[in-house]
Amino acid sequence: MNISSIVVQTVPKFLDEVVEALKSSKLCDYHFHDEKGRIIITIEGEGVEEEIKKLTAIQEMPHVVAADMSFAYSEDELEAERDKLEREGTTIPDWLNDENVNARDIEYHGDLKKRF
Repeated sequence: MNISSIVVQTVPKFLDEVVEALKSSKLCDYHFHDEKGRIIITIEGEGVEEEIKKLTAIQEMPHVVAADMSFAYSEDELEAERDKLEREGTTIPDWLNDENVNARDIEYHGDLKKRF
């Protein structure tokens, strides 16, 4: 099961019409909106393909300016990553659980424009 949050944008004068269309569409669950025309909904699907079909249908609704996926949760992917961690015997480094470690002493090896 996949669950994703979607931010839908419409022009404020069509806000009520788009909210009602979303609520009655059976494509999503409506959560809230603001006066600027931003609407927050969630969609569910057995897989990504089903979610994309629902997202596309929402994007094609009258007066929808944009509809973009914001966050996604995939139960299958989560379980696969948990299994991978268990198979590889990956453990959390001891220093991450050490209350005496000062965050300023942690070396960062990423690349934030060589600032750290």
